[in-house]
Amino acid sequence: MTNLGELERSIMDLLWATSGSLTANDARDALAQSSGVDGKELAVTTVLTVLSRLEKKGFVSRERHVRPHRYRAIQSREEHTADLMSQAFDRAVDREAVLARFLGTMSSDDAEALRRLLNQESA
Repeated sequence: MTNLGELERSIMDLLWATSGSLTANDARDALAQSSGVDGKELAVTTVLTVLSRLEKKGFVSRERHVRPHRYRAIQSREEHTADLMSQAFDRAVDREAVLARFLGTMSSDDAEALRRLLNQESA
């Protein structure tokens, strides 16, 4: 499982919230307006370094045919979350115990949504 640092998570949140792609300058400007980066002044080179790391980790793709380069998330937030859940579940020794524990932490609304989805899958 790949862990993301604070700035990596903030940039991924921006990319997931965007329907298109962003330049490093776009990301830096958006981060400067948000509270997620503790109000620090970010250099565009810092954002470019983080975007490069995210590309190497397989989180973003870079459009190299345009200048400045544009970046977009490879997966949606939902796909990424589902992958993390699958990876964690795959590491479990006792899968049934993990499922029972997970279900025990769900809200009634989430449990009902899961029931509906399972019923759709079996139909």
